[in-house]
Amino acid sequence: MRTVTLSYPMPAETAAQWAQPQVTALGQFDGLHRGHASVITSAVALARKQGVPAAVMTFHPHPKDVMGKGDYDGYLTPAKDKQELLAGMGVDILYIIEFNEQLSRVSPQDFVSVMLLPLHIVTAVIGFDFRFGYMGEGDADMLRELGYGVMNVETVPPFLLEGEKVSSSGIRKSLQNGDLTLANAWFGRCYHLRGVVGHGEKRGRTIGFPTANLQLEDRYVIPAKGVYAVRVFYKEDVLYGVMNVGVKPTFHEGMIAPSFEVHLFDFAGDIYEEELKVELVSFIRPERKFESIDALISQIAADAETAKELLGYHS
Repeated sequence: MRTVTLSYPMPAETAAQWAQPQVTALGQFDGLHRGHASVITSAVALARKQGVPAAVMTFHPHPKDVMGKGDYDGYLTPAKDKQELLAGMGVDILYIIEFNEQLSRVSPQDFVSVMLLPLHIVTAVIGFDFRFGYMGEGDADMLRELGYGVMNVETVPPFLLEGEKVSSSGIRKSLQNGDLTLANAWFGRCYHLRGVVGHGEKRGRTIGFPTANLQLEDRYVIPAKGVYAVRVFYKEDVLYGVMNVGVKPTFHEGMIAPSFEVHLFDFAGDIYEEELKVELVSFIRPERKFESIDALISQIAADAETAKELLGYHS
């Protein structure tokens, strides 16, 4: 998959370089959940049928982040993760449009004439609720009208699970409420965090449960504080363990920023400064304060056994 960064207005030479008949899925796609996947797989299938490249056009940073919306609290799928997932879905070209205040004020008409038509998009594939242009003025009907008959528009209906529409906002709420089961079902995969192992307090090793202190490499949506059964991808290896997300109230008071401590089963390697991708498979329990260190150690041991059962792990 080729990744192309675009800015508004798109220079003529850039348009000339990438102009070709293509089917393009348009959207923010933060989350790349099952609803988004239905739009993208529809575009890929149509592109294969027509014998043209399949493209995705998205925006970065998230428009809500740029515009300072109060309800924006991070990415479900940061840019690096999005690229990895889209490549696995058969997308040939990923266009990432730099979103800024100037672009936020572009009319639907100018967006189509400057950013879409010059690329020779033969079919734009969008979700049922796709909006574009200043103040979200543009919708599917306007996009179809502005395509002037040279760019077709296909609209994909909402993706429903048990009668509910799968949405990024619903996933965010589920993650923050500790309903990982629903969030992962709507994702169609396990939610994951990616980061580099840094030096923490090194307290885990003194109580028999050494942990890797994960320092997130992007602004992820933070799940509910608590203990999770996790699957960890380190280089070519798949490891298993238990992760605590929280402020370690047994040892600290007044902490606000959570830490991400991963205890890996049967692993003793040096992974400082190494990147880990941590999949949250199951939520075990909320974080809480213990009356003693011995009580905490006993609970961590029980959490580890619970995680092993949930993960089907055998040493």
